[in-house]
Amino acid sequence: MAQISRREVAAMIDHTLLSPDATPADVAALIEEARELGVFAICVSPSMLPVRAPGLAVATVAGFPSGKHHSLVKGAEARLAVEQGAAEVDMVIDVGAARAGDYNAVLADILAVRESIGDRALLKVIIEAAALSDDAIIEVCRVAEQAGADFVKTSTGFHPAGGASVHAVELMAKTVGGRLGVKASGGIRTAEQAAELIAAGATRLGLSRSREVLEGFPA
Repeated sequence: MAQISRREVAAMIDHTLLSPDATPADVAALIEEARELGVFAICVSPSMLPVRAPGLAVATVAGFPSGKHHSLVKGAEARLAVEQGAAEVDMVIDVGAARAGDYNAVLADILAVRESIGDRALLKVIIEAAALSDDAIIEVCRVAEQAGADFVKTSTGFHPAGGASVHAVELMAKTVGGRLGVKASGGIRTAEQAAELIAAGATRLGLSRSREVLEGFPA
């Protein structure tokens, strides 16, 4: 735990509020807390955009949380979000296509979003790793890179199969080899979990309990 400081961890955090009942007041509180904690970004639902958050990157989601949206709809959602100020988009793949081994469909899905936003925003690809075999995780990471994604991300945090795991992060990090970032998200509630995921290769963390996690790291 002493190997990484609270400030270093904070600089990796997307402070996240994706609850379906979130209000504008909740988003305002999220931004205030994000500034206080010194995190890198906030991540909010696209319907909450635009938001004013000077000094913070603004991230949002597309095709969230099921991924079972038409690729053109995901692309349109991402494009509108970027036009409303999002600097990063976390899209959900069609997990069923990945489970079926239809990686061409996964590639086309990611490409639709990448092409819709161009180079105007970072693209993170949520693969829902807990629902996939190791082979599927590897192949989805490969097609995400092929499609021009900037990050692969473990989970939405809404899938019943679970969230981030050390094993999945290790596998994802090994597959992308530092060419893409790796975002661990879903069920991260303690500093111990966060430290293990960072050690496994996570370069970004998606947290809704950022304060609790950060308090476990040395100031």
